[in-house]
Amino acid sequence: MRLRETRSLLGLLVWTLFGASECLQTVVRSDKGSAVTVSTELPLDQCAVCTVSGVNDTETSCQSSLTLVPEEEVKLLFNCSQPIEPSYTVTVTRTIECTQTSCAPAAGDVDPSLFVDFKRSITWDIKVPERTVISMDFPGAGLKEIPEGESCKDGFQYSVSTTKGDGSVKEKSFCRGGTVSHLDLLGATMVMVQVPKEGDVEQKVFSVKATPKGSRMVSVTPDPETIIMISRVSEEPDCSVCVGTAPEQKCNPKEMKITEPRNTSVEFTCPNPQEVFKVEIIRDIDCTETSCSGDIVQAESSLFPDFNRTFTWYMKVVATRAFQLDFPETGMRQIPNEDSCPDGHTYALVTYLRGVTTVGTFCKGGTVTTILARYKGRVTLKVAGDTKLDPVDFKLSVGPETSMIAIMKVNLPRGVSDTDFIAANYPADFPDDQQMQWNFTVPGMHNYTVHFRDHTAPECLSKEVEVEYKKEDKKGTKLTLTDAQPVQQQGNFKMVLKNCKTNLTLQGLTLNYRVSVMRSGHPVLCTVDLTSRRESLQIEKVGSDPFCEMSIGSKVEEKITVAAGTKASLSFLDCPKEEVRLTASEVIGCKNVSSCPMIRLGLPKLVSCLPMPLHSFTWHIDVPQDGTVDLVSPTGTFQQSVPGQECKRPVLLNVAERDGYSLGDFCHPGIIQKIQSSTNISVTATATATATAKDLTKLKGHFLNVSFSQEIPETFIYRISPKPNAPTLLATPNWPEGMKPSSTMSWVVYVPSKYEAHVQFVNVSQPKCLDRHTAMTVKMLGYDEEIMSRREDEPAEDKLLVPQSFYLNMSNCIPEEGHFAVVAKIVLQKKSNLLAILLGISGALFLVLLVLAVVCIVTKKKKQERMNKESSIYIGKGNIFRPSDQHFTKNRSDNESHVYASIDENMIYGHLLGDTSYAESMQDHFNGTPVDSYQTFTGPSDGKLPVIKEPEPEKDQYNTFLDPSESFLPSRPRTPIAREDSLGFQDSRMMDNELYTFKSTGDMNTIRLSAVDLEPEPYILEDSL
Repeated sequence: MRLRETRSLLGLLVWTLFGASECLQTVVRSDKGSAVTVSTELPLDQCAVCTVSGVNDTETSCQSSLTLVPEEEVKLLFNCSQPIEPSYTVTVTRTIECTQTSCAPAAGDVDPSLFVDFKRSITWDIKVPERTVISMDFPGAGLKEIPEGESCKDGFQYSVSTTKGDGSVKEKSFCRGGTVSHLDLLGATMVMVQVPKEGDVEQKVFSVKATPKGSRMVSVTPDPETIIMISRVSEEPDCSVCVGTAPEQKCNPKEMKITEPRNTSVEFTCPNPQEVFKVEIIRDIDCTETSCSGDIVQAESSLFPDFNRTFTWYMKVVATRAFQLDFPETGMRQIPNEDSCPDGHTYALVTYLRGVTTVGTFCKGGTVTTILARYKGRVTLKVAGDTKLDPVDFKLSVGPETSMIAIMKVNLPRGVSDTDFIAANYPADFPDDQQMQWNFTVPGMHNYTVHFRDHTAPECLSKEVEVEYKKEDKKGTKLTLTDAQPVQQQGNFKMVLKNCKTNLTLQGLTLNYRVSVMRSGHPVLCTVDLTSRRESLQIEKVGSDPFCEMSIGSKVEEKITVAAGTKASLSFLDCPKEEVRLTASEVIGCKNVSSCPMIRLGLPKLVSCLPMPLHSFTWHIDVPQDGTVDLVSPTGTFQQSVPGQECKRPVLLNVAERDGYSLGDFCHPGIIQKIQSSTNISVTATATATATAKDLTKLKGHFLNVSFSQEIPETFIYRISPKPNAPTLLATPNWPEGMKPSSTMSWVVYVPSKYEAHVQFVNVSQPKCLDRHTAMTVKMLGYDEEIMSRREDEPAEDKLLVPQSFYLNMSNCIPEEGHFAVVAKIVLQKKSNLLAILLGISGALFLVLLVLAVVCIVTKKKKQERMNKESSIYIGKGNIFRPSDQHFTKNRSDNESHVYASIDENMIYGHLLGDTSYAESMQDHFNGTPVDSYQTFTGPSDGKLPVIKEPEPEKDQYNTFLDPSESFLPSRPRTPIAREDSLGFQDSRMMDNELYTFKSTGDMNTIRLSAVDLEPEPYILEDSL
């Protein structure tokens, strides 16, 4: 609404005196959408606003309040007996219509020159649909919120009122000049600006925008027997919680209860519901007489993570028993019941024995380890919003029968400490006619003192209030609240607070007390004299106990070193064995290799007054110039501990260079015969978990033999003898971290004869080299040729077959990045000798075939000769005849050539004799008669054959042919033969006879099927390595 431009200010001003009255006349016109009301609170006969019309303004209509018609020009006459400006009020009302996305008009405008001499009240009625947020921006210096009922000094006052979803109206007041320049409002809103007389106002008071109301959806699935309660905790902003989906959605601005164990959609009608609501998750736990249904765990941890949450568990056992809560080792710390924990997790325990009793409120980390509460109770955990749930893992069980309302078990800490405790319900009254107990465990060599910090005594109607202290196997001590409590006592104790039957109308029993603990132990003194010893001792605190004090002389130290050749007085106060670590070391050296004796590394006897065991012993071995140190196990061998081949012996030996590069951990026995190093090394013996005694001094014997030899070209050499058919793992020094730059090492692998080595590189880590190259080489002993040689930029062979003892060499470069580390696996397997076996079998078959062929030829030839030659036989009775007698032409009456004293079978095959002197060497009875003459036999024909006694063959003599009586051939007539003609007699001159091919008087020749003999194990000289 504004004045017509032709009459921009007040129009025509006419001052007419009607007695004591004042008059003012003006012409105005209101705009569309504006409602302008001019009114006065004075009676009509004293003050009125009139419309003037008609010819010459002769018609008037006066009233106390006049509402102008929009877009209609009207002439007004103000007639009042009082001053005009303070007697009238001008009210301008405009309407702004908004959708969920926009408003029309988009600003709160006003005509700054309208009725400038009057007090004005300008109102904007902003209408919005449901779930719509309007955003208002105020230009200029902004606004400042003021309390309700307070006025602005300059007369300019802004009022913003909003109607909430439940029908209530929320109003805020502002003055000009502040920090508020933006408002977000939910629901229908009224904006009113009070403008004083002659007050300057901007044409655009504010701008307005509309947006859909923000909401938040949460999907919830409660566990069975679990209830979720959502409750309002703040009046602002306007927000409701809804369950389900439209059109069956149920909403409530105050609270919502979810009980169904199924997926439920929860909608909040505001963008930040965590500022308006809290969530409580309730669960009942059923307990029998002996057990409960489950532990207290926060399974619902994923629900409403940014809300203030309260987890509640209700527990109940039989009335005479207690439920027991066991906390982890970190324990719980009791705090005043109205306090909260700094980590956002606050625990509380309440019992319902006779009314509600708060046993205590607790935070994580403290001295309370167990709480027992009688009959029925509730445990709550309050978690602050936006705090990640990190609960204590309670263990719930059924406790013993008890008459106490609660029992609290406490482990007091070592050292100096003050721990506060409060009785149930403090600062409210302790339960009437009830008792509560604390069980305190006091560390050894500590004293405790009990001090009552605050207490009130009730008026007892029966019994008395008392505090009873009990110790094991001792009679209890009963005291009153005003008696002196225990001071500087030792040992575990129980404290029981007993209330009487009180007058409930008066102050009851309350108690807040403190238990102080301090050390009472005496220091352990030990004098260590190493003036004539080569060992040095180091003692270091390794635990977190701040009350362990070590001192050398009178100075407290965290680490103590007693050097060889010195003497020191040590003191240990309240230092358990696990809090301190004792190590010892010794330096071993030699200047001349030729005169260095062998040294056995064993543990020397240490002083017995030290209160801690020996953790490790280190020998620092100095290598002489141009020399090498040799490490040999007293058992003969030892092994390196690598993954898959771990040491499980009582003692572990760590071998390392002086600068910290480790060769590895070793134990014995194993496959390593010797380790050689050309640099100074350290050997550290440590008791392992398998040792029955963790104190090294309890272990007998020595661990290594140390000797010195001439310098080797490599940094390290391992001499190993793998076991057949068992995999052997070899790892480079400092594995898996990698070898030292520019270092070299070698394994000398001894492979027994009849075996071959299968080498596999199971883990190879190669660096990027800055200078030089890494190298992996394999070379057989006694050969210059390398079987394998690979650099870091070349792939290593997965498997390698080495037929005999060999070198496996590793050398590192200077890496730019990465490291050089290798794990190799060696497996010994027997040589197959397949070719030799095949050749042997072929040779044997050929030999058998040759023998059969010779036998067949000789047999056939022998048969032919027998058929072509005549022979005579002896017949006991009858006449002698000779087959084919017709070609024998000599006169037998004069010739006795047919008479035979003996028959020599060799003569039958005389044509085979190569030596003609054989006949001359025979006995004389072969020399007289011609062999081709036949003489009539004149010997006895009816008698028995003469018996020729042949000598028995020697027992150890080997006879190629069987005796005829033992053979499978049929027997033939026996012919009297001489000894030299028998089968048992062999003439060396006949050895070349082809009939004697298989006859031999010497030792039996064995025939090997394999033509390859086993190779003897080569003898390796130290110099060749």
